[in-house]
Amino acid sequence: MQIALVVAGVMFGIGALAAVYRIVTGPSLLDRVIASDVLVVTIMCVIGAEMAVNHHTDTLPVMLVLGMFGIIGSVSIARFMAKQDST
Repeated sequence: MQIALVVAGVMFGIGALAAVYRIVTGPSLLDRVIASDVLVVTIMCVIGAEMAVNHHTDTLPVMLVLGMFGIIGSVSIARFMAKQDST
């Protein structure tokens, strides 16, 4: 079980670093938005894995709020980009 946790932690870390790299160097705003969504989902997965390992649901509201902010942020930027393209 310990080896699986280490492997999962390394994979989550690599995914988060890749998302941060794309946020910093993304050529367009949409690339940065997608990378921020990937980062939010990675953080949610880390929180979910921590909940599964420690057998609790105390941080479930944090996961829900992160998901809500991710969706609201993506939709608002998509609407902004749609208005910018039509003018």
